[in-house]
Amino acid sequence: MANSQMTALEKLSKTYVPALEAEMQARLSDSNPALQPYYGMLRYHMGWADERLAAAHTDTGKRIRPILCLLAAEATGAGWQRALPAAVAIEFSHNFSLIHDDIQDSSPLRRGRPTLWKLWGVAQALNAGDALFTLAHLALTKLPALGVGAETALEVLRILDQACLVLTQGQYLDLSFEARQQVSVNEYLAMIGAKTAALASASAEIGALIGGAPAERVAHYRAFGRNLGLAFQVQDDILGIWGDEVTTGKSVATDIQTRKKTLAVVYGLERSEELRALYAAGEPAPADINRAVQLLDAVGARAYAEEQVRAYSHAAVHHLEAAEAQGEAGAALRELTVQLVGRVR
Repeated sequence: MANSQMTALEKLSKTYVPALEAEMQARLSDSNPALQPYYGMLRYHMGWADERLAAAHTDTGKRIRPILCLLAAEATGAGWQRALPAAVAIEFSHNFSLIHDDIQDSSPLRRGRPTLWKLWGVAQALNAGDALFTLAHLALTKLPALGVGAETALEVLRILDQACLVLTQGQYLDLSFEARQQVSVNEYLAMIGAKTAALASASAEIGALIGGAPAERVAHYRAFGRNLGLAFQVQDDILGIWGDEVTTGKSVATDIQTRKKTLAVVYGLERSEELRALYAAGEPAPADINRAVQLLDAVGARAYAEEQVRAYSHAAVHHLEAAEAQGEAGAALRELTVQLVGRVR
């Protein structure tokens, strides 16, 4: 396909992603033979190695958060290259949380492949997650060499650390919800605002900050990222119940089997006595899982959740317009928002 036929998001992604992948891969290698398996596990999780730790390429996601950071930097009129170390830090931070989440949720698969803890055990997986968290911080030390002022670089570090703290708070709430029979819609929204939206918000804010946007525009980028993150998480929760397993690479029974309180489930529990009884019982059988989905459909839980995705997406677009996102990068940010509404994985 010629460049003239590509969308702005496709065109810029073809530029950003190879640079991002190369920068991340360079940080996950070492000449010490004793540490090859250590870095091999990290490369496996990131999609660059197979289960034997041989070089491979596996789809492990679209790198949405770092791309969001790079787009925000360029949409403010600055070069995206200056934000590349921050984009690496954001993606490593996201993946440290995924490794830990897989352990805490007892998830055997991520995108159709065994999770790190299933292959190498909980202890090694925890250590790998800690390594990515540390590597994220080390990546930020390259910002001054690219012309980012010391004060700005320190603020970037603060924003990322605050986001990481908030996402662990969100994970605490998410895990605690599993043991509770009643969770309100507002409690759920507060949880995903912390667990998912915080890092998306930080990604856009950091990009705009590095790009030199004035404070009021940085604030709109922050709000844009937050609403985009909320839309993304609610859509992810919808796919966790109604998605196609082959497409998502994740069992659609897992969220109900572990009695996770997603927006659709919280909405359904408020409206169905039978669903409340099912969730209050012991571990559900396959028939119970199917029945739970039927009950959610009966009260319109899926339609409600889908409407929230649209509402958050519209709010994201509003803040993006107020941020005055410019050029191809601004167009790409709009495309990214629209794509999340209809995504199937």
